[in-house]
Amino acid sequence: MSGHSKWSSIKHKKAARDAKRGKVFTKLIKEITIAARLGGGDINANPRLRTAVTTARAQSMPNDNIDRAIKKGTGELGGGQIEEVTYEGYGAGGVAIMLDVLTDNRNRTVAEIRFIFSRHGGNLGETGCVGWMFKKHGVITVEKSAADEDKLLELALDAGADDVQGDSDSFIVTTMPDKFNSVREAIEKGGVAVAHGEITMVPENTVPVSGRTAEQVLKLVEELEDHDDVQGVSANFDISDEEMAQISAA
Repeated sequence: MSGHSKWSSIKHKKAARDAKRGKVFTKLIKEITIAARLGGGDINANPRLRTAVTTARAQSMPNDNIDRAIKKGTGELGGGQIEEVTYEGYGAGGVAIMLDVLTDNRNRTVAEIRFIFSRHGGNLGETGCVGWMFKKHGVITVEKSAADEDKLLELALDAGADDVQGDSDSFIVTTMPDKFNSVREAIEKGGVAVAHGEITMVPENTVPVSGRTAEQVLKLVEELEDHDDVQGVSANFDISDEEMAQISAA
């Protein structure tokens, strides 16, 4: 399983334990706002907005918050201008990292991101330095306790998914971006609960890391994930299941 898929699984478990719901809501509101600004406020006509709203509802965000974020994006409500930025860099061991960022102050955000990279043995790079190593895909996580593998395979592949892989306690369904919503809807209509879903950059190849380097990479990715302006982190690390479990338990 790719490093990204491993991180998708582990960050979902982290989010389930995370009491900082206000921070989660802040990120979701930014995504809804930018999606509405770029593609309009009609959920049915704007796939990115539909994905953002579905994710927000899965996190129990009140409808009033969602509606305000949409209206802010379409200009019906005032507010600061949010800018969408992609940052690229390297972690310890040469691991490639891509960040999806929404910010109202690019200078502040890039300085904070650069500092996070440097404190964990990495460095922020130039645009394009690692982007060629990734391709955009939809990634849907389903807990193994929520689905029979054969049923999930049938639902996902019939709906147009590219692949279904499993780790110790979850399945990872991969789709093309334009198939993400239809595959997710087919899985949920089939009675299978989706634990997490996102359209993100998935690495084409992975870099094996272990020991101290693996710890540095995971700490870097986790701190980047925790930054208010960072909407998503993609990385091409490959860490063994055993070592991943030891690090996440520590």
